[in-house]
Amino acid sequence: MKKHISVITPCYNEEDNVAAMVQTIGGLFEKLPQYTYEHVLIDNCSTDKTPEILRAIAKDNKTVKIIFNERNFGWIRSPFYGIIQCYGDAVIVLASDFQDPPELIPRFLEKWEEGYKIVIGIKQGSKENPIMFAARKLFYKFLSSASDGEPTIKNFTGFGLYDQKFISIIRQLDDQYPYLRGLVSELGFRRFEIPYVQPRRTAGKTSSNFFKLYDVAILGLTNHSKLPLRLTVFAGFFSAMISLLVAIGYFIYKLVFWYDFSVGIAPMVIGVFFFSSVQLFFIGILGEYIGAIHTQIRKRPLVIERERINFD
Repeated sequence: MKKHISVITPCYNEEDNVAAMVQTIGGLFEKLPQYTYEHVLIDNCSTDKTPEILRAIAKDNKTVKIIFNERNFGWIRSPFYGIIQCYGDAVIVLASDFQDPPELIPRFLEKWEEGYKIVIGIKQGSKENPIMFAARKLFYKFLSSASDGEPTIKNFTGFGLYDQKFISIIRQLDDQYPYLRGLVSELGFRRFEIPYVQPRRTAGKTSSNFFKLYDVAILGLTNHSKLPLRLTVFAGFFSAMISLLVAIGYFIYKLVFWYDFSVGIAPMVIGVFFFSSVQLFFIGILGEYIGAIHTQIRKRPLVIERERINFD
């Protein structure tokens, strides 16, 4: 009996790419007759012609299955929801903009057949903005070193193949804001890493921006590291010690040079502004952790579907 492969492609405003992606995936599996496949696309409430294009494709191609979200649920929740709706023997996750190269799929399947439960792509380079790539690489390195327990995977975006055993476990997680990249390292399945160079986006405009990247970065920190919280303790202790030493120094200096040394209000003003800024910074860190807790306890659904096509 042939093994069944699910390919999941999240999309948002990708009218220039979705048809080509479906055609590319179909062409790849024509060369892999030992497998059957389904291509699941989850549309995160696109505002361009993506929904119309997807409907037209699904009408003529029953291997293509579509999930339309009721609204935009963000680029963390929607892709994760799409993944856990897939029940193939293995699930392949790739973006719809061709920056996750589909030509790696045969290699993913080859390593999966060798016994690896997870086969992932690791960005060794990128043809995107070099400054942005360097910043992301630096963050991945920091997050890996700051993670509690198993280090997170450097330069990993989620692109890869996941055995249904892994999918069945994350399907059971009651996580309101899941961080897939961290779960891959945390759950500890045997994995194989394949390096690749990320190509430029072929068409359309990315929906990624600073706030979305910040959201993912903070999610990774709050989910997998207590380092920021511990830094607040150390920073508070050392700031208190420095303040005490400076105060003692000023006191002694004033006693020795009583008539010649005028303290003035400048040190007080500088000290107040410095410690106020430190407090605000660390209150913000605490706020991020509290916000993460608040998200978890609300128990909202990951996604609310508007419609499914070809799932029956």
